Amino acid sequence: MPSPTARLLAVATATALLSTGTPALAEPTTATTPVSSGPNAFAPLATCYGGAVRSYFETGRYGGSAGQYRTTTRCRDINVRNASVYATEACVIFVDKTSACNYWTYLPANSGWITVATNVRDGVNFRVRFENLRYEYEPLIAYHAF
Repeated sequence: MPSPTARLLAVATATALLSTGTPALAEPTTATTPVSSGPNAFAPLATCYGGAVRSYFETGRYGGSAGQYRTTTRCRDINVRNASVYATEACVIFVDKTSACNYWTYLPANSGWITVATNVRDGVNFRVRFENLRYEYEPLIAYHAF
């Protein structure tokens, strides 16, 4: 009979593959992904990043906006992962309050998960805006977890 740890690992990996289409990668330790040495080591992936949404812009151009999304109970923050071959910047627009960005966050090429807005209440409507450092002919691909 498989151990509960093995079963949890299989479920977390399958969830990541189904939602992103790529193998799950270990994320760097941040305030939103605490280190855990117990049997629940993959809980942040399964609960927060497991519900990630993909944005795709065929040509990155100078950027663009993704969404409208609504925050959930899965994550305390709004996180973005840049899966593009070039760096970009991202900000969050809380559409019910303003049409302006909160602040710009640098996302290196092929980045891990980076927090672009912290301590956001559940049920808040938002968009993610991207701004590229130059005109990009390659696609802009990003994942959002909220």
